[in-house]
Amino acid sequence: MALIKSVRGFTPTFGEGCYLAENATIIGDVQVGEYCSFWFNTVIRGDVNSIRIGNHVNIQDGAVLHTLYQKSIISIGDNVSVAHNAVIHGAQISNNVLIGIGAIILDFVEIGENSIIAAGAVLLSNTKVEPGSIYAGNPAKRIKDVDPAQAGEMIDKIARNYKMYAGWYNEEIN
Repeated sequence: MALIKSVRGFTPTFGEGCYLAENATIIGDVQVGEYCSFWFNTVIRGDVNSIRIGNHVNIQDGAVLHTLYQKSIISIGDNVSVAHNAVIHGAQISNNVLIGIGAIILDFVEIGENSIIAAGAVLLSNTKVEPGSIYAGNPAKRIKDVDPAQAGEMIDKIARNYKMYAGWYNEEIN
């Protein structure tokens, strides 16, 4: 069973149909929407400030979400995939976003909807990602627009697949 821990009077809450891997850790002021999944070795630390996660969000293996004490928060919209070993520290992420493997998103970053953050990208504090953009590199810069076919193929498909994968695990539990 996942480690769900209260801190400073805050206990994480979860919407309907969520999947939590046995060694996922979710702590403190964390509110999660419906049909989200938290995969192996994820750490969601709402101990120093709030973390809000929308619907149909998947936080993949080894990802870490945290904030700055009394300064930054995390807000993640709907239909977002946070890939393996990504780090999000106090950022705002709109709907329909893909955060690539090993990406690092620092405090006060704002990511517009329908965007892709490439694997290994580092978004420095206060970066504003325009909607429908691909950002890559270290430090990350805008590379090009997201092609509508790419959005459907990558962003939507990955989010849908992770809902399916979670269903496989939830069937094993029930």
